[in-house]
Amino acid sequence: MLSYILRRLLVMIPTLLVVSAVTFAIIQLPPGDFVTTLMSQLEMSGEPANLERAQSMRREYGLDMPLWRQYTRWMGFEWVYGAHQSEASEWFGGPRGLLQFHFGQSFKYNTPVNTLIWERIALTVTIAMTSIIVTWVIALPIGFYSAIRQYGFLDYSATLFGFLGMSTPQFFFALVMLFIANRYFDISAGGLFSDEFIDAAWSLAKVWDLLLHLWVPVLVLSIAGTGGTIRMMRANLLDQLEMPYVTTARAKGLNEWWLLVKYPVRLAINPMISTIGWMLPTLISGSVIVSIVLSLPTTGPLLYEALTSQDMFLAGSFLMILSFLTMVGTLISDILLAWVDPRIRFDSNPS
Repeated sequence: MLSYILRRLLVMIPTLLVVSAVTFAIIQLPPGDFVTTLMSQLEMSGEPANLERAQSMRREYGLDMPLWRQYTRWMGFEWVYGAHQSEASEWFGGPRGLLQFHFGQSFKYNTPVNTLIWERIALTVTIAMTSIIVTWVIALPIGFYSAIRQYGFLDYSATLFGFLGMSTPQFFFALVMLFIANRYFDISAGGLFSDEFIDAAWSLAKVWDLLLHLWVPVLVLSIAGTGGTIRMMRANLLDQLEMPYVTTARAKGLNEWWLLVKYPVRLAINPMISTIGWMLPTLISGSVIVSIVLSLPTTGPLLYEALTSQDMFLAGSFLMILSFLTMVGTLISDILLAWVDPRIRFDSNPS
């Protein structure tokens, strides 16, 4: 197991390099750059274009350099071809990049990307992990019961709930939650903090305020996942209950509940464990509209703004982090699968 984990971690290094090149190329595909977008916005607001200012900004941001040079500066590869501190743009503060865990400077906010993203990523991961836990805690028992009590009242109710959860857009459910909270409870369901804690330093009071607001986005994000997981768990468990080994175990007089928990359930949850690889980055990047509707200080709205304004360093950093989370999630799912399912082995020679 340890050697397998080490091999996977080593493979992640060249994979991230390839992803970084693809990410940089995709960000550069739209015509123009951040300065072009900014000048267009100024012209739309009635301010005349200033070509000298545009050229000055391009030099300041390093956008006047060839694309390969911009990529190496972003990655922190300048030492490869002998760039010195004096040659590095002040915008970067020296020859630093992703290799040195320096994500560059946001064009739009004129702030280091490191300062912008880490608190938002922490809040986003908190919401995402809580949503995953809530989804599994609710969906797995319901799916289990629906399978062993097939075509009963609760089975039909769970099926209806699952279809509603999968068919209802998350942003629509967020709007409904905002209306109900304001109309019937006279409270604001938007945001993650009360007004007095938005800019306050972290404390026990702020953490408690976060927990009081956390249930709304978690509930919104969990609805669709819960419905799909219920259907998946029910279908997988029904398939396992029809297997010959279940009939044999029952014929031998094995206790029914012990039989279900020890064998069919462990195999039925395999597909759900394998989805961890894409579930975490999906929750982080796929809840953009929900975050905008609920005014959440998470990564979704910031990533959207970075992409629309072509803020290369901010958007690229987010995409790299999402790629890294995908790889980490896949590794975690593989390890959990080996722990849950004894048929899976990492060694080429199991003996």
